[in-house]
Amino acid sequence: MERPCVRVPREAGEETRQALAAAALIDEEHEIVVDEGTLYLPVTDPDAVAAEYEVVYRDVPAHDGQRTPADILGFDPSYERLGDVAIVDEDDPDRAATIADAIIDSDLPVRAVLNRASKVKGELRIRDWTVLATTGDDRDRPITETVHREYGYEYLLDLSRVYFSPRLATERHRVTEQVAAGEHAVDMFAGVGPFVIPMADREATVVGVDLNPAAIDYLRANARRNGVADRVTAIQGDVREVAADYADSADRIVMNLPHSADAFLDSAVTLAGDDCVLHYYDIQHEDDPFGPGEQAIRAAATDYDVEIEARHVVRSYAPHELNVCLDVRLSR
Repeated sequence: MERPCVRVPREAGEETRQALAAAALIDEEHEIVVDEGTLYLPVTDPDAVAAEYEVVYRDVPAHDGQRTPADILGFDPSYERLGDVAIVDEDDPDRAATIADAIIDSDLPVRAVLNRASKVKGELRIRDWTVLATTGDDRDRPITETVHREYGYEYLLDLSRVYFSPRLATERHRVTEQVAAGEHAVDMFAGVGPFVIPMADREATVVGVDLNPAAIDYLRANARRNGVADRVTAIQGDVREVAADYADSADRIVMNLPHSADAFLDSAVTLAGDDCVLHYYDIQHEDDPFGPGEQAIRAAATDYDVEIEARHVVRSYAPHELNVCLDVRLSR
């Protein structure tokens, strides 16, 4: 059965495997294949693989001895895993239930299967879920709560109370690898901390702000879980009301609210210090994915020289629409 695989020369195989494993992208149900000096590493989500890697589709064998959902069903179902929770997106309730039962009956380390019951909605960016199947294990925590591991960090989160996308792991790593010790950083829409925690681990002092009180509770818990609580300040509230308290302080700002980040640019400018890197996320038509964001930033940052350091496509978002990031240096 054809599976998405990262294709690399054999000599780059281990380094690539480690990078994909750190991003929680390795497909553990299928074997790595070697063919004439080339390695094919099966991945769970081809859209989340960094652009530097080549993704191809080819037949790869399932691991011997591991009973997979595909073995049970006779076809390869679409699902993703977040910690010990599996997520499907099926409109047909009978098909959803059949897939869920197969996932639970397989050898995957999954304790619950959820189906998306709504789109992301509201100011808190959460969605509804339908619980399709459970193992009955670990009754002391909510069915929708799990621990996601990414690039060596652990994130406790409840899918029914917070927004989280595992597909952005590679992008988060790209940004946080740029952070230097001693920086003062602000994540304006911090969620449970997937930008905040790695930045703090690189010895930056980080302020994370989010409107969702549950997200802030998890952010604080995750800062403790990952040993960086002494460098993290978590604030529940609207960043537009918080910005003045941290005016002129930020060396780096993350604005990962792509549908409406432009509405918060005045607050970002308030936060920015004399020399600040802004990571601005946007969703735009493929014909001009970067232009509207660049124009909005220049219009807001009139007291700064604006230098676009990188124009980066994160992923395809919808037909003819791209999720992009602008890395922008603001120099007063």
